[in-house]
Amino acid sequence: MLEVRKTAIEDLNEVEKIFIHARKQMAINGNPTQWGDDRPSMELVKKDIAEGNSYVILNDGKITATFAYIIGTEPTYLEIDGAWLNDEPYGTIHRIASLNEVKGIFDCVIEYVSGYGADIRIDTHRDNKTMLHLIEKNGFFRCGIIIVDDGTERIAFQKRVN
Repeated sequence: MLEVRKTAIEDLNEVEKIFIHARKQMAINGNPTQWGDDRPSMELVKKDIAEGNSYVILNDGKITATFAYIIGTEPTYLEIDGAWLNDEPYGTIHRIASLNEVKGIFDCVIEYVSGYGADIRIDTHRDNKTMLHLIEKNGFFRCGIIIVDDGTERIAFQKRVN
């Protein structure tokens, strides 16, 4: 059974292992540039933890996945080539990754963050076929293109919760 909880600073080594695994899988599946060799940084994860925005997913007590969920304005979403569905309050899912040990991680994340009652936004690289499939399968609407902090494009999505 999958369980979501806030990430503790003691979880950093496990989270780092998940990101290393995810970067390798992304490269194998034709998406070597989205996270490159060093993204997301552990400094960013520490910031997420300190701000209460980092989560881990446990399978039978073992950390198997991680994600960030941030409620409030996402600065990179202020400009979009396209249009958001609305201007309602929203939360953004970032840095979702798993060890691929169990199915249903993305569904678990969506179920968990939907509990906050805010619309959900997410973005991904056009070469991230796995994430594109999961996002669209889970009822997100493709809103347009945004530019992230390293100057590259991402496809941006939104899902109405209410």
